[in-house]
Parts: sequence; C-alpha cells; structure tokens
Amino acid sequence: MLLSLLRSGNVNFIAVIMYILSSLLTIFLVLPLHECAHGFVAHKLGDDTAKHQGRLTLNPIAHIDYLGAALLLLIGFGWAKPVPINSRNFKNPKVGMAISALAGPVSNLLAAIAAGLIQNGLIVLTVKGILPQGPEIAGITILGYVLLFFEFLIMINIGLAVFNFLPIPPLDGSKILMAFLPNKAIRWIYEREHYISMILFAVVMMGGLNGILNRADAVFYKFISWLTWLPYSALV
Repeated sequence: MLLSLLRSGNVNFIAVIMYILSSLLTIFLVLPLHECAHGFVAHKLGDDTAKHQGRLTLNPIAHIDYLGAALLLLIGFGWAKPVPINSRNFKNPKVGMAISALAGPVSNLLAAIAAGLIQNGLIVLTVKGILPQGPEIAGITILGYVLLFFEFLIMINIGLAVFNFLPIPPLDGSKILMAFLPNKAIRWIYEREHYISMILFAVVMMGGLNGILNRADAVFYKFISWLTWLPYSALV
C-alpha cells in the first residue's frame, strides 16, 4: 500500500507518514497480539509449546519477522513468526488447532474495531465542537490526518484478518478448514504445505488474489464501520 501511495499522481507526504505510523503500530503491537493470541488460546486448551518457547508475550522482538514486516509496510501484506502449536496436546487435536488458529485473525478484527471506535469518537467530539480540527497542512487539517491514521489502521487489520481467513496453507484459515476434513486429506495437505505456501506467496505478489480480497475487505469494512458507529449514533 505504501508503494501505491508513492506512485499516485499527487503524493501527500503527511498522509504517507500516517500510513507508515499505522503500519509500524501494526507491526510492533498488533502482529505480536495476533501471534500471542494463538499461543494463549492453545495454552488454555492444553498446549504449552508457545509458553515454553517464550512466545506468550507482546514483546515484538519475540515475534517480528523482518521480511513479513517489510512487506506489510510496502504492500499491506505481511506476517510475524508463527507461534509453535503442538496439536497432540489438545484433547481434540482438530478442534483445538482450529480454535487456536481462529484467535489470530479475530485479534486483527478486534484491533480494527478498537481503531474504529476511537476514530468515530474523535469525529463526534469534533462535531460537538469539543475537539478543534487544527490548522491545515496540504489542504487537510491536523485532525484529518489523525483520522486518516486510524483509517489506515482499520484497513490494514481488516486486510490481515481477511487474508488469514483464506483456507490455504499455511494461513490460519487452513487450520480452521482442517477441523472439517478427514485425516487422509489433512495428511495430503501437510505433505505439500511447503509447495502450496510458495505458490500462494507467488500468487499474492503478482496480485492474483486482489479481487477476492478487496471484495471481502469491503464487506468487513462496511460491517465494522456500522458496528463502531453504533455507540455514538444517538449523540449526533
């Protein structure tokens, strides 16, 4: 997404800075939350692998993957180091793995909801005359840039959640799908996971999934916009 902003005809460098800041917040806070959520839920379900390896922490050093972080900053798609989970420690391995996998993208949706609530709260305070908009820079007020920061934060985290919901290895959605597949199919997928992952990476880098992802992003964005406006709807 950063590359798209820089390639646009009229580059607003303050807007670019807002995108970079929202990306960095995601890299250093939300991605660790995503991975920690996997490990925490797995821990509650009986698997302490992540805990024993020091991954039940929000410390970004424990989770950051430099290539994934760079790609998130540049194109809005990235990842952190996967938290290790041993499904054999669950009473029901398929269900335990699916619930642990689900925790990751759900954390991204919660981050998007939190950002939306703050964004709409700032809008209400402005409409009520409580919060000044501040001077303009390149035709946009200071408040406008702050709102843009939260807008980018919402979009990035919805994008991460939607992407991770794809039922393709090694994404979280594949672990959720496996809860409904026979063991033979699961073994077939695991045996070919490395090759499927490389194909997925190539397809994503070539923009092959953009249409599907953009439509799904729009659905989630519309729902979260409605949801995060509900608490304020009676105030304006």
